[in-house]
This record gives sequence, C-alpha cells and structure tokens, in this order.
Amino acid sequence: MKLRFAIIMLLFPHFYSCIGQSNQSGKPENSELLKTSIAASKLVKNHFSNQAQAMADNIHCMMEDRTGNLWFGTTGDGVYKYDGQQFVNYTTKQGLKSNAIWSLLQDQKGNILIGTDAGLSMFNGKVISPVSLEGSLGFDTNEYGSSKNAIWSMLLDSKGKIWLGTGDGVFCYDGKSYSRFLKQGQILNPQSLKLKMIDVIYEDKQGIIWFASGMPPGLEGVCRFDGKSVTSVKPNGDSWIRYIVPDKKGWIWFGGRLKGNFYFDGKAFNNFNLRTDIGNVMLCDATGNIWFCGSEGDKTYESKDGIWRYDGKSFVNFSITEGLGKEFVHSMLQDKKGNIWIGTRNTGLYRYDGKKITRFSE
Repeated sequence: MKLRFAIIMLLFPHFYSCIGQSNQSGKPENSELLKTSIAASKLVKNHFSNQAQAMADNIHCMMEDRTGNLWFGTTGDGVYKYDGQQFVNYTTKQGLKSNAIWSLLQDQKGNILIGTDAGLSMFNGKVISPVSLEGSLGFDTNEYGSSKNAIWSMLLDSKGKIWLGTGDGVFCYDGKSYSRFLKQGQILNPQSLKLKMIDVIYEDKQGIIWFASGMPPGLEGVCRFDGKSVTSVKPNGDSWIRYIVPDKKGWIWFGGRLKGNFYFDGKAFNNFNLRTDIGNVMLCDATGNIWFCGSEGDKTYESKDGIWRYDGKSFVNFSITEGLGKEFVHSMLQDKKGNIWIGTRNTGLYRYDGKKITRFSE
C-alpha cells in the first residue's frame, strides 16, 4: 500500500499543492506551542504517533460523530478515535481493509464508515467488518498507482442516501444495497461523465449533489446532479478539484488543484485571487471565516506558510511562530466546541482553541 502511495508522490511531485493569490498578511497574538501526552490503555496510543514513519503520510480526513468523538484518518497509520482524553488506534489488525484512509462518515444508525484504499469498512462500536459493493471493482490499480477500490469520498444526503466516490465511479446505498449511481434509473449524462476519483461529494440546500473530480483518471472538473442529469464545468479551465466548502452566505467554495480557488455565488463561478500563497485545503468556521492551507514548500511535504484565516476583509497567518509545524496541511475540521483541528503531512495533528495551538503528535 505504501508503494502505491509512493508511486502517486513520484508521478505528482506537487500532489495536492496549494495555489491562490494575495495582498494582506497578519499574525495572531499570544499563541504558544503546548505538547500533549494522552493516557494509554488497551488499543490506545500514549500519544498520536506516526507508525508509518514516512514524511509523505498525512492525516487525510477528519470527522466528529454525534456523541462528540473525533475521528482522524491517516494514509499509513489507520484511523484514530479521540474522546477528549485518549486516542484509540484502529488498523488492519482490528479489521480495516487497509491502513490508508481517504474518507470517514457516520451513517444514520451510528455506524462509522471508513473509506480505505482497498475498499469500505464499517465500525459498529464493537467490531470492524468489510462492506461489499455491487459490481466488480477489483483491486487492480490505474496507471497512477491508485486502487479502483479506493473510497475517496462519502456523503449522507438529506434523504438518507449514502454516496461513495470510488476509484471506479460513484456508488449509492439506498438502505438495502450499494449500486452504481450512473446506472440507476433514467439519469441523463450528455457529457458521458465517468465520475471516477471524486475527492468530495456535497449536497447544497436545494438538494443538488456536487462532485469534486480528482486526479487522473478523474479530471472532470466540477460535476453536479440536479436530480435528472449530471453535468460538468471546468471554471478557469481547472479539471482537478480538491475541496468543496459552503460558507455562511450560501456560496460554495472550490479548491482548484491547478489554477487556484474559486466560488459559486448561486449564479456564476468567480475566481478568488486575493493571495498567491494560499492553497486548496479549506474550511469555513461557525463565524464565517474561511481557512486556507498555506503554500507548499520546496519539499512537497513541507509548508511555507502554515494556514491562513480570512474574515472577508483581511488575512491572519498561523505558522511555526504560533506553534504549527512546518509540514504541509492536508485537512481541517472545526469541532462542536469551536476548536480548529489541523492535520498535516508526517501524520501531524494540531488544535487551535482560539488562543493557542496545541500539538497532539510526535
């Protein structure tokens, strides 16, 4: 599995790089680094550590479940659950299909769905078991080293349907079985889209399903399903979309892999070009601030700028000075308490509570 990930890194030296534009800067005050050790017990790490010992590995996804537990999916170390006091680490030893985790979702029954590089696993609170999808995905890889069985993204929509973005297309679960989305009913597909390698699936307030098409063999730009037809657009010619984030105004923000970030205001797509040193990993917090990762360093696993917070008028930067590590940021999440969690390369984990940055990893 690590070889597969390494192939991707070699073919894409700036895999998930950050692109954007700039005119302002700022620094937060009274920030400091606080290293933390968590008490250990059975299946519990005494701290959030990197078993893989690979700089390229990262915390790829994060999720908070309904009871307040935080889940962190890594690309080489399985998944971690944090209850506020201790971390529990689940790997292939506990039943995961792979230790490379791309996506996380809690279903309506409370089960935790874990999207791995080798397929879907489900944790019911006691055991982890495999989930089979309809059709033959297979475990062969495409020319970029990614498994067709990889579960890159998941969504539980407003009607209770589960959507999965795999290396071989989108699947849906209707409560009984998983089936290929593009083969359901009379879906119109005038552009003959394949919907492979979908990085994010998002449902807006009107019930439209948006898809962020990822790396090859994806590269179909921003795709959307209005209930009848699935179509694609490539704003500014960008075919590789990394993130979809809704803001407080109802706009939908997109992290473009090739030509920067942009947003959809309900009528048109607009480029966001205020900085050149922000990236395509994004988060909108409860107060409406937009957070961006910083630009990628000369070494692809390092960041030049940490993260940026944008309040609609100006930017504030958080970096090594404030206690954030030098590694490139891959994921962000705001929990129910308002904390901002930051996942980086080298499987780094940090928390910003509004005053200081706390480190939870070696």
